[in-house]
Amino acid sequence: MQQTAQSLAETASAVIRVVTDHRDLSFTAASTLARLEREGPVRLTLLAAAEGVAQPSMTQLVQRLERQDLVMRVDDAVDGRVTLIAVTDAGREVLAARRRSRDARLADLMATLPDDDRRALAEAMRVVAPLVRRMLTDAAKSARPAQPAQPALQPERPDTGSNR
Repeated sequence: MQQTAQSLAETASAVIRVVTDHRDLSFTAASTLARLEREGPVRLTLLAAAEGVAQPSMTQLVQRLERQDLVMRVDDAVDGRVTLIAVTDAGREVLAARRRSRDARLADLMATLPDDDRRALAEAMRVVAPLVRRMLTDAAKSARPAQPAQPALQPERPDTGSNR
């Protein structure tokens, strides 16, 4: 069962890669932008972990995306010392254009199938789609690092005047 799920995930990923136009962004760059669009601003270290790349690689990717005005750095409202990475409006538009292009390409490919095959594929998708959604949700949950526990506040000791 696990092997079947893994095979399904690999097949879905391969289909997405085939029907997506790669001229403007790498798969990792598009995935990173989509994550930022979906989940909101995040620390670079957490973004690297979630995307499964080393922090220096993510730093380089974010710098390239910044130069293209697809992401920006924003201050963390909770901790002013922290900078978060956020998708820009231009980044959202690039993602939307990629999705439109991918959808059109997939529709063109689907149109070449005989009616019986299209019906069979539609039925298979009806069964598989909830499983894929659950896999993606589970993967997203497991990719998020646990938030560090807040240290317990220690009561202040009164100053006794002694250095001991």
